[in-house]
Amino acid sequence: MPTALLSHETLLARITSREARVGVIGLGYVGLPLAITAARAGFAVTGFDIDPGKITAIEAGRSYIEAVPSDILAAEHRAGRFAATSDFSRLGACDIIAICVPTPLTRHRDPDMRYVEQTCRDIAATLRPGQLVVLESTTYPGTTDGLVRRTLEAGGLTSGTDFFLGFSPEREDPGNRQFQTSTIPKVVAGDGAAAQALVTAFYGAVVKTVVPVSSTATAEAVKLTENIFRAVNIALVNELKVVYEAMGIDIWEVIDAASSKPFGYMPFYPGPGLGGHCIPIDPFYLTWASRAHELPTRFIELAGEINSSMPRHVVGRLAEALDRRAGKALSRSKVLVIGLAYKKNVPDIRESPSLKLIELIEERGGAASYYDPHVPEIPPTREYGAFRGRPSVAWDEADIRAFDAILIATDHDDIDYAALAEWGALIVDTRNVFARRGIAADTILKA
Repeated sequence: MPTALLSHETLLARITSREARVGVIGLGYVGLPLAITAARAGFAVTGFDIDPGKITAIEAGRSYIEAVPSDILAAEHRAGRFAATSDFSRLGACDIIAICVPTPLTRHRDPDMRYVEQTCRDIAATLRPGQLVVLESTTYPGTTDGLVRRTLEAGGLTSGTDFFLGFSPEREDPGNRQFQTSTIPKVVAGDGAAAQALVTAFYGAVVKTVVPVSSTATAEAVKLTENIFRAVNIALVNELKVVYEAMGIDIWEVIDAASSKPFGYMPFYPGPGLGGHCIPIDPFYLTWASRAHELPTRFIELAGEINSSMPRHVVGRLAEALDRRAGKALSRSKVLVIGLAYKKNVPDIRESPSLKLIELIEERGGAASYYDPHVPEIPPTREYGAFRGRPSVAWDEADIRAFDAILIATDHDDIDYAALAEWGALIVDTRNVFARRGIAADTILKA
């Protein structure tokens, strides 16, 4: 009997009996929830990360991801089902390895695959027959069958013969309490029939629903399509907002009324720009890959241009409002940005438009501060290193009244907007948060 078939059957049996050891590389917003979910499904899980702070937190039973409660993490750790390490030589002891590392863009909007490539080299150093390696990081179609497979096979083993390879895109939504890792349907694909069966069996043991597709490239395209759909539709309403604004029409009222149609319409909402680890980034992976086929991606690129222009549009509206309503130039004004996180009720600031808003205000000579109950100070970022360590202002009436304008960038639920309406001399609301709460004041301007 061929070695591949033997190892496939052996691993399949170990998955079924929960004897397979799982390794998760990258213990961030994707990796840590996956690791804990697999542990709670009965697997022994080892998490790998280069950040010693994460390892220390996990060893102490302390979660740094909102979607993973500390008590659950601590329970899995105490039970011996979950441990974390920065020793990548221990990858050889894992039967299944999930790659959950970042895939950002370069300054030129090209895929930055350094983290995936280095991770694959780390795996290749201990790769042994019978292991299953699954990439979860969002990427361009062809990555798993190209870069990942090529790097893993450099050590002499062959995918489908010695080890097994798959792709299953992450679908985490930070702050969304309606869904957990275990309840979000999981798209899965393998490099060959044996790998497909193994990937399907593993995720089928961890989550409620798996959705097999025919190839890893198809699975990679599924993830990109989901986020391109959102990016393009958000760009559409952002453009409509600017047009309707000039016509004196309230875009929020338009969307609410259009949403009453029970078919053929899905509401999307405008904002000060896009943030997060997916929607501002993922569409450009397809744009980059399409160049190899000499095909344009006009919708995607136009959507990117519109969404990227929104922070500058908002700051322009802010400057105009200061001039008309307060008789004061932005260059002589103090502005408080409400919300540093890219979406409400989370501490995640990755690609947050609030950072760009602060930068643009300061470029025009204004003094910018922020208030965010979820982000006590600005952590290290790739593009805004000068902001590192800047603290959130205190929630204090006297301090907030001292600002010339308040800019609502993120509509966290745990903010007293009625108090803000009373304290703010001028409020520019990009999220329609006051109208949604029935708070009216002459000082509030929608933008």
